[in-house]
Amino acid sequence: MNITQFSIETILDPTNIIEGKRYELLLDVEVDEEDELYSEAGIEIRAIVGVLDGNARVINYFIIDKKDNAYLEFELEEEEQQMILAFCNEELKSELGLI
Repeated sequence: MNITQFSIETILDPTNIIEGKRYELLLDVEVDEEDELYSEAGIEIRAIVGVLDGNARVINYFIIDKKDNAYLEFELEEEEQQMILAFCNEELKSELGLI
């Protein structure tokens, strides 16, 4: 799995259901043709990240087939989840000066 592009947006939550700040990261991801996530049009991962007291965590993520914007019913492997969290941590640090 290789992240080729991304965007970050702040999510406002007037209800304060989740403490801290929340961000949505849209990650364009390349995967090998042999991977079950492979799509000719590509896939995107929508990660919701929470930051509290300098600690980030992935609250939820969604895998989307870019061909028809359909949500895929797959779960990332533990190693892939850790890679996404590390990427999000790094980008929140460098792009927004957080964490």
